[in-house]
Amino acid sequence: MNDTQAGTLPVPGADLYYEVRGTGPVLLISQSGEGDAGRSVDLVDRLTEDHTVVTYDRRGLSRSRLADPAQAVTMEEHADDVHRLLAFLTGEPVLMLGCSLGAVIGLHLAVRHPGQVSTLIAHEPVAPRLLPDAEGVHHERELREVQDVYRRDGLAAVIKEVARVLGINPADQETEPGLTQHPFTPERIANFGFFIERDFDAIVADTLNVAEVKNTPTRVIPAAGRTTPRTVFDYRCAQELADLVGVALEEFPGGHNGNLTHPRAYAARVRALLAVA
Repeated sequence: MNDTQAGTLPVPGADLYYEVRGTGPVLLISQSGEGDAGRSVDLVDRLTEDHTVVTYDRRGLSRSRLADPAQAVTMEEHADDVHRLLAFLTGEPVLMLGCSLGAVIGLHLAVRHPGQVSTLIAHEPVAPRLLPDAEGVHHERELREVQDVYRRDGLAAVIKEVARVLGINPADQETEPGLTQHPFTPERIANFGFFIERDFDAIVADTLNVAEVKNTPTRVIPAAGRTTPRTVFDYRCAQELADLVGVALEEFPGGHNGNLTHPRAYAARVRALLAVA
């Protein structure tokens, strides 16, 4: 394990907690769902030999406290947080892996601050704006229905519903051996609630400019899991992103959460794609 340097950066409306470890080119990982700086530790540990890996708690999660706990969050704010964090840590362009919601943050960053990110791996971005209008509206409605399940039936019910929407089958999910266990601590439960209530709102209200994504000078690598069903929301977004930027959709091990279930193979895939100029 490489030594971890941790810190907190004041940003408008929040304090952003981050961690830095490893040596080599800077690789920022923006996590999915309720994931905070430590959520993909098995993946990070396999990338620090040749990358300086930056992870962080999104605003509202774990140690990244909001100035006003009741305030809404937006995708633009999430992207601005990453912009400020990278500007604080380095003046050089960085590599970025964005997973799910983190991939949408990466797309916003590529549009607004393209000089900061040289290459973005966008793994199954949850971005209705990438889809044809009717399909996008359908999935926005689906996200609202998931929120209703959470408010009515609680955490256990909504985890099953999120898995269904994203094409995850927990009962039949391959995993690599020896993974770090992440129990549902009170902090993680709070993170999941924030993700469903606030980040789902941010996804539905997102104003991502698809035309600008197409024209960004950032190298965008759309990616999807090998076992993700081809009809679900997240895969369709990755597919549409690939068509938009005119490149092949890259296949990664596992499904939507391949970064968690297959960290060894996933890290090898990240390293191989980032090595191609």
